[in-house]
Amino acid sequence: MIQMIIGKWMKKRQQPVTDKEKIEFYVEQAKQDSTYRNDFIKKYQPFIAKVASKVCKQYIDQSRDEYSVAIEAFNEAIDYFEAKQGSTFLSFAEMVIRRRVIDYIRKESRQTRDIFLEPEMKDEDNQQAESLAQINASVVQYQNQQESEKRKLDIMEYKQQLEKFDITFSELIHLCPKHVDARENAKQIAKFLAEKPEFIDHLLEKKQLPMKELLKFVNCSRKTVERNRKYIIAMALIYIGDFLSLRSYIEPEEELDRREGQQ
Repeated sequence: MIQMIIGKWMKKRQQPVTDKEKIEFYVEQAKQDSTYRNDFIKKYQPFIAKVASKVCKQYIDQSRDEYSVAIEAFNEAIDYFEAKQGSTFLSFAEMVIRRRVIDYIRKESRQTRDIFLEPEMKDEDNQQAESLAQINASVVQYQNQQESEKRKLDIMEYKQQLEKFDITFSELIHLCPKHVDARENAKQIAKFLAEKPEFIDHLLEKKQLPMKELLKFVNCSRKTVERNRKYIIAMALIYIGDFLSLRSYIEPEEELDRREGQQ
């Protein structure tokens, strides 16, 4: 069933389909169809068993409770995965499986140790609520980790782009205009530049601002633009490179949310 559906989908595509896109397509189908979900989970049983075995440091087969916990975690990962999080489904599923199996092992360990001290069991509703809370916490933790990793990668790439213009990170502190109006004006110039393909080409090829053409559109003197030249370039590179994790430092929050919503 899975191969038939993915085959039809691939025929409609004009470009080659990556493995990441295939799996994301599987997940979206699994969210909508229980039969497809069962087929999808069955297809990835070896992956599920492998992750559970790594956590337990021993082979976990289908007869073990840890395997059932891992299957349940994989099923929950299907429900909570969002492609826009920026990572693959399998890395997200592995994180959820690991979290659930570890929680199960800890719980079993506590029950064994405190078997005579355990009060009344929680009712089913409370157990389900606790399970949902754990998954939500895992999702938030996962998203924070992904954002942190994305920010690190953006900073590394941004640093490389700055070096092409002989600008260093340490310089940025001193390059930033002291007055708020001057700083915001420079950002607006950078944003305007980044919206004009011909200006972008000029900047990236010649490593300098398209001063003559730029002055026709901005409401400030050549002297002002020259004085803030490096800062304008640094801000423009953030827009041009589409470094979303860095835009929060130069754009109001509501503007950033609006841009992300359009993508």
